[in-house]
Amino acid sequence: MADKKTDIPLTYKGHPLRRKDNMIYYGSMADKYIIVLQILSSQKEGELDMANKISVQLQLTDPDIKSRDVVVKKSEKQNLYDAMDLGAIWLERALAGK
Repeated sequence: MADKKTDIPLTYKGHPLRRKDNMIYYGSMADKYIIVLQILSSQKEGELDMANKISVQLQLTDPDIKSRDVVVKKSEKQNLYDAMDLGAIWLERALAGK
């Protein structure tokens, strides 16, 4: 039987958040846009690996668009907090049509 805690998806500011290796996907594939965060490098702080270079991309989710046209905006940030903050702003504005 599945554990109840693992059945609840992780969300941030009302949108789903998924991680696969060094990629973090923020948003729903059912929406027009999604944020993709890629951890490009990290450094050790004590026993933890802390991301110190993150690529942030606002991408279209339409499968019919050519792969070179998927990325709408992109940036790089020096920590995960700044990357998530920028991604949340981009996603909210894109989904609102601004």
